Amino acid sequence: MPVNDTQLSQMFEEVLTLSKVDATQSVAVLKSGYSDPRTVRAATDAALRLGAKVYGVELPAFNDPRAIGNDLTAIVGQTPLSGHKAALEALMAADLIVDTMMLLHSPEQEQILKSGTRMLLAVEPPEMLARMLPTLDDKRRVEAAAEVFRNASTFHAASKAGTDFHARLGQYPVVTEYGFADEPGRWDHWPSGFLFSWPDETSAEGVIVLDVGDILLPFKRYAQSQVVLEISEGYIRKISGGFDADFLRSYMEHFKDPEVFALSHIGWGLQPRAEWSAMGLHDKNDAIAMDARAFQGNFLFSTGPNTEVGGPRNTPCHMDIPLRHCTIRLDDTTVVEAGRVVAPEASIG
Repeated sequence: MPVNDTQLSQMFEEVLTLSKVDATQSVAVLKSGYSDPRTVRAATDAALRLGAKVYGVELPAFNDPRAIGNDLTAIVGQTPLSGHKAALEALMAADLIVDTMMLLHSPEQEQILKSGTRMLLAVEPPEMLARMLPTLDDKRRVEAAAEVFRNASTFHAASKAGTDFHARLGQYPVVTEYGFADEPGRWDHWPSGFLFSWPDETSAEGVIVLDVGDILLPFKRYAQSQVVLEISEGYIRKISGGFDADFLRSYMEHFKDPEVFALSHIGWGLQPRAEWSAMGLHDKNDAIAMDARAFQGNFLFSTGPNTEVGGPRNTPCHMDIPLRHCTIRLDDTTVVEAGRVVAPEASIG
């Protein structure tokens, strides 16, 4: 059922409170012409009720000519903030930014975070925000998993469909998403509930098999046939299968950049209120499909850039691909078994 404006504002007040917004804070609401006006109003109203100094920063939409479709995650790096020094300074002056526009994977976002400003991305529809309203238990669950992840030196994913993928860890940090931004320089996304890191450079090896029902983002498509990705020295070297493989290969080749075939972040979903099936109940332009990224027990891997953690790859194509029914091991610890979270989060929250 639809969420009314009062409920949406109340939810924002709860999330901003978790993000440590109070009368000592300044909050910037970043928007563009495609931002959901209900989200913008609710974020503004909630911050005002908490006593914060609130202001808006509105930027014109920017269309990258390499983009295919209008999903906000379909192309990364260039945003309406690119090269806009005045707006950048206005945003860095805030304690917290509510981003209803999408700065993800942009150098400007990294510059803002390094200044100590916190950021909360909120671009999904209100009903999705309501179902995955973040809690302190979400944070505890994700942070418990992150402790294991940070201490691991190897990552291995396997499945009955044929996935047998492994990588070394340690070169890059573990990133957590639990739905609120409660520390200086923290970026988070409401809704979320997962974690990830990046393979050490050139260490990703093996085979990843997308089975029927696995999800291709930003296509927002459930695979209808198996796709086999052969990976060597950190790059996808071969994509084979039927229609879905042809679709994926054609899309990635469109960018004419070998870096789009690099493995980016790897991790798993921990959000019990995210649903694998939810994407099928939305039109493609409704949402960016955070359920798919966060549903509990998925193996989520991505392709493309890693500049946000100081890596060398700055490329516009970033794909997130969540798989079901995989087993994930960190060193000798199984954290997900056949798509079911078993450690250490299984007893948390």
